[in-house]
Amino acid sequence: MDAVQIVKSSPSPSHDGIRIVRGAIRLFAVFVVFLGTLFIWFMMPTNTFKQTWRPQIRRKANSSTFLGSAGANLLVYTFPILFIAVLGCVYLHLGNQLNDRKMERSNDRKKKRSAVWKQPILVKGPLGIVSGIELAFFAMFVALLIWSFSMYLQNSFAKISAARHPDEQIWKPKLESAALMLGLVGNICLAFLFFPVARGSSVLALFGLTSEGSIKYHIWLGHIGMTLFTAHGLCYIIYWAATNQISQMIRWDKIGVSNLAGELSLLPGLIMWATTIPRIRRQMFELFFYTHYLYILFMIFFILHVGITYTCIMLPGFYLFLVDRFLRFLQSQTRVRLVSARVLPGETIELNLAKTPGLKYNPTSIMFINVPSISKMQWHPFTITSNSSLEPETISTVVKSEGSWTKKLCQMVSSPFPTDQIGVAVEGPYGPASTQFLRHDTLVMVSGGSGITPFISIIRELLLLSTSFKCKVPNVILICAFKNSLDLTMLDLILPMFSTSIDMSNLNLQIQAYVTRETEPKTDGLKPVQSIWFKPNATDAPVSPILGTNNWLWLAFIITSSFIMFLILIGIITRYYIYPIDHNSNKIFPYSIRAVLNMLVICVAIASTASGVVLWNKKKNATENKQIQNMEGPSPMGTPQSLFYNAGRELESLPQQSLAQATNVHYGERPDLKKLIFECNGSSIGVLASGPKTLRHEVATICSSGLAENLHFESINFSW
Repeated sequence: MDAVQIVKSSPSPSHDGIRIVRGAIRLFAVFVVFLGTLFIWFMMPTNTFKQTWRPQIRRKANSSTFLGSAGANLLVYTFPILFIAVLGCVYLHLGNQLNDRKMERSNDRKKKRSAVWKQPILVKGPLGIVSGIELAFFAMFVALLIWSFSMYLQNSFAKISAARHPDEQIWKPKLESAALMLGLVGNICLAFLFFPVARGSSVLALFGLTSEGSIKYHIWLGHIGMTLFTAHGLCYIIYWAATNQISQMIRWDKIGVSNLAGELSLLPGLIMWATTIPRIRRQMFELFFYTHYLYILFMIFFILHVGITYTCIMLPGFYLFLVDRFLRFLQSQTRVRLVSARVLPGETIELNLAKTPGLKYNPTSIMFINVPSISKMQWHPFTITSNSSLEPETISTVVKSEGSWTKKLCQMVSSPFPTDQIGVAVEGPYGPASTQFLRHDTLVMVSGGSGITPFISIIRELLLLSTSFKCKVPNVILICAFKNSLDLTMLDLILPMFSTSIDMSNLNLQIQAYVTRETEPKTDGLKPVQSIWFKPNATDAPVSPILGTNNWLWLAFIITSSFIMFLILIGIITRYYIYPIDHNSNKIFPYSIRAVLNMLVICVAIASTASGVVLWNKKKNATENKQIQNMEGPSPMGTPQSLFYNAGRELESLPQQSLAQATNVHYGERPDLKKLIFECNGSSIGVLASGPKTLRHEVATICSSGLAENLHFESINFSW
C-alpha cells in the first residue's frame, strides 16, 4: 500500500480568517467566560455574594415557575461551562478545517516564553513531574480552597457567640459550622473532578490538554476532595456524639439535607480512595479498576444528600463526563475487525485493526481495547503506533506481555494454533488536538521498554511529512533501553506493516539502543517476526469516529440539544407537577424525589440525543463500512524476518541504508542520558521521555537543571 500523498496547504485569506475566528473564540471562552466563572467561585464565600448578589439573582431566576429554586444555579454555574464546551467544539472543528496538521515551525518569542513555563519545576515528590504553569495553577487552586474555607469560617463564626449558646460549650456549634464548611469546600474539588476523565472533552482540548496527560489532575483533585469530605463526615459524627444526637446519622429528611444519603455517598468514596494507594493499584489493578465503578453510587447519593439545587454548582463537569461516557458506551458495543498481528520474540505483539479512511488522529494518541473472551469489563489503554494518513485503512497498537490480561491476549495470538477470529472492541482514539514537534531542530526521544511505542507514531509522522510534505523535519535521536536483546525486535515496528514505499532518506534518524541485562547478543530460541492474518467476520466493523468526520460539531450539537431538552422536560415537570404541590397545598415536594427526577431527565436527554446522532452517522457511513468489512486480507506469502536480525537486507523504503545500520546497540550498560542529551546540537531541542517513572524523572532532572537553555522537556505518561 503506497503512502497517502497529502498536499501541503498554503496560507490563504480563508485560513487567515479561520485563525482569527479561532483566536477570538479562545479569547472569549478562556478570558471572559472561564475567568468570570472563577471570579464567581472566588466571591462565593463572601458576604457580598451571599447578601447582595445571590438574592438578586435568585429573585429574577427563581421567579420562574418552570425551573424553580435550581434556576439561579443553572444560570450562574452550569450554563457558562457548557457554553465553553460548545465554543471549544467550534474552535476544534475550525482547527481541523485548516488542514495544516498543526505542526508549523515557529521561532515566535511568545512561544519560547511559554515553553519556559512548561519546563519541569518539581521532579520528585508526591505530585510527580510538574511544570511551572502546572505548579502555578495548582497553587492558585489551593489558594482558592484556603480562601473559601477561611471566609466561610470567618462569616460563620461571627454569628456564633457564647450568649446565643449559653447551655453548651462554644466549640460544639463551631465544630458543626466547620464541618459544613469542609463540605462546601470539598464541592469545589468535585466540580473540577470529572473534567480530566472525559476523554473526548472539548474543554481540555481548548486549553491544549489531553485526558491521558491530565489524569494526574484527577488524582490530585480526588485526594484533596476525599480528604475534605472525610473530614466533613467525621466532624459531624463527633458533633452528633458530643451533643447526644447520634441518631442523626440515620436521618433522611424529605426537606433539606439527608444525612444518611451523605454517609452512603462517602462509603463508596472511601473504598475507591483506598484502592488508589500505589501499591494496591499496581499489584491489584483489577480491584482498583472494578471498585472505581462505585463512582455511580457516590454521585447518586451525593445528589440525594445535597439536593439538585446545590448539585447544579458541580453539575457541568459531571454533565460533560456523562455525555462522553455514553458515547464511549455506544462505540464499545461494536465489534471491530482484527486484520492481522505481528508476533515479536520478546513476548510483544502488534495488533492491526481495520479502520475507516475518515478516522484521523495525531501521534501519541491512544485507544482503549477490550477483548470479551478475556474479560467483558476490562478496558486497557494502548498507544497507537500507526499513522492515520500513512496507513488509511488500518490502525495499529503494540501489546507487551506484562500483566495477566496482556499475557492472556499474547498467548491467544501467538499460540502454535491461534484462533481464526478474536473479538475486539475499541474506545477512541484519543489524543492531542495538535502537535508541535516541528518547532524543534532536534528531537531526543528517551524510552524504556514498551515506552518506545509513542515514539514509533512520531517517527512515522515525521516520515510522512518529510516524504509527502517535502518539508524539513527535525533530526531524530532515539535512545531506547531494553532488558534483553529479544526486545530489540520492537525497533522493527518503526516501519509500517502495510507500507513498503517509505522513503527514509529525508529523515536523519539515529538510534542508540541499550540492552541492560545482557553483555552480548543472544540468539538462543530466537524466532523470526511472524505475521498472522485473521479471517473477517460478517458482523465486524472497522474502527470509525463515533460521531463521524465532523465529530466536534456533532458533539456541540449533543451538548446543546441535550441541555435544552433537559431544561424543557424538567421545566414541564416542575410547572405542572412540582409547582402545584409546593404552592397549592400545605405540602413541600420532597427534595430526594426532585433530585431523582432531575437525574432521570438528564440521563434521558443525553441518551436520546447522543443515540440519535450516532445512528445518523452510522447510516451515513454504512456504504463505506460495508466495503471495508468485505475486504479480504491477503494471504501471507511467507513469514517476514526481523529487520534487526537480518540487517544485511535492503528495503525499498530505505534505499541507501537499512534501519539496522542506523542502529547502534550497546550491551551490558545503561545510557548516560546527561551526556547524550547535552551533546545534541540545535537552538531548540525537544526532549521526550516515555517509560518507567525513574527514567522520566531522570530526564526531567537533566532538562530542569538549567545547564542548557535549549532543552524543552515533555513527559509522555499514560497512568490510567
